[in-house]
Amino acid sequence: MRKWTRKTTVDLVLIVFFSVFCLVFMMPYVRMILDSFKTRVEVMKANTFFPSKFILDNYQSVFEKTPIWNWFLNSLCTSTLVTVVMLFTSSIAGFVFAKYSFKGKQVIFWFIMATMMVPAQTTMIPSFLIIQRLGLYDNLFALVVPSLVGGFGIFLCRQFIEDIPDSMVEAASIDGAGHMRIYFQVILPLIKPALSALAIFTFLGKWNDYLNPLLYLSDTRRMTMPLALSFFTSQRQSDIGAVMAAATLVMLPVTAVFLAFQKQFVRGISITGMK
Repeated sequence: MRKWTRKTTVDLVLIVFFSVFCLVFMMPYVRMILDSFKTRVEVMKANTFFPSKFILDNYQSVFEKTPIWNWFLNSLCTSTLVTVVMLFTSSIAGFVFAKYSFKGKQVIFWFIMATMMVPAQTTMIPSFLIIQRLGLYDNLFALVVPSLVGGFGIFLCRQFIEDIPDSMVEAASIDGAGHMRIYFQVILPLIKPALSALAIFTFLGKWNDYLNPLLYLSDTRRMTMPLALSFFTSQRQSDIGAVMAAATLVMLPVTAVFLAFQKQFVRGISITGMK
C-alpha cells in the first residue's frame, strides 16, 4: 500500500482544485446544451438545470426555418480552404527564409513580422475597400483571399525549418533534387508537428471568425456559422431554446476537432512557446 506523504496531499488538493476549476468553466457550455432540449417555458423559468423531458423541437425549428446546411458548408469550405492554403504558403515561405540567402531577406522577414503587431481594427476600412474593388463583396472568397498568407504561420515554420541541418538540404541538392522536391520530400515530413499545430489554430480561428463575415457578407444564405448565429438570435430573441440549439450546432464541429486533436493542440501551444 502506498504511504501517504505530504506530496500525495498536495497532489490531491491540486486535482480537486483544478477539477472544480474545469467544472466552473464547463458549466455554461453544459447549460447551453441542456437548454437546447427544453421547452420555451422551461428555459424562461430557469428553475431547473436538467430538462424535465428531453425534446428535439428546438433543433427541428432550426433545421426547418433556417438554411443551416448552407451556413455549415460555408464555414466548412472557407475554413478548410484557408487552412490548406495557409499550410502551403507558410511552409514554403518559411523554407525560403530559413534555407536561402537573398538581398533584403531580413528586411522582408521583419516587415512580415510587423504585420502581426497591427491591430485588425486599423485595417478594416482599407480591407473592405480592397475587397469591394476586387468585386468580392458578398462572396465567400472575400473571407478566403485575405487569409491565404499569415505572418504567424511563416514565423512558426521558419523557426522549425531553421533547426533542420543544412547538410540534409545540401545532400538532397547534390543528389539532383530540385527546390520543390527538397521542399516536399525533405522539409515537409520533418515539420509535421508545426504544421499540425498551425492547421488547428488556423481552422479554429477561421471557423470562429465573426468580424470578417460581418464586414463582407450580406446575403443570408452566404453567412458562416458565427454570423448566422447572431442573425438567428436577433430574429428569434423570444425563442431561447431554439437559440441554444443553434449555438450548440455552431459549437459541435469545433468541439469535435478539439477533442480529436487535443494532443496536437496542447503540443502546438507548447512548441510555439519553446520556439
